[in-house]
Amino acid sequence: MTEKAPAEPEGELTVRTIAMPADTNANGDIFGGWVMSRMDQAGGIAGVERSQGRVVTVAVDAMTFIRPVRVGDVLSVYTRLAGTGRTSLKIQIEAWATRFQSRHHEKVTEATFTFVAIDDEGRPRPLPVQP
Repeated sequence: MTEKAPAEPEGELTVRTIAMPADTNANGDIFGGWVMSRMDQAGGIAGVERSQGRVVTVAVDAMTFIRPVRVGDVLSVYTRLAGTGRTSLKIQIEAWATRFQSRHHEKVTEATFTFVAIDDEGRPRPLPVQP
């Protein structure tokens, strides 16, 4: 049995940007690293909001590139808190592309990023207790 991808993004829209020609590889597709960077940026925003302070990326798990991103596509990155530890946060991140000059959108990449909350000296700090 094959699992069907959800038709809509899961999580909160955190970053939205457009893919430009300078971000392409030799095949004319957007670099995977460019997409990953936007995902890391979105995860960092979500991590800062939850931790109420600085966070750093410590791991990326199960990164899956599903479809290419092309010049002119609008990349929308969605984040969802998947779990927390004493100092760490796991954030599920999905990137969706709205194809250039169309309303068609599809999931292009997904991954789980782990962030650690840090203090001003760069040492791990406990996450604040949620009400």
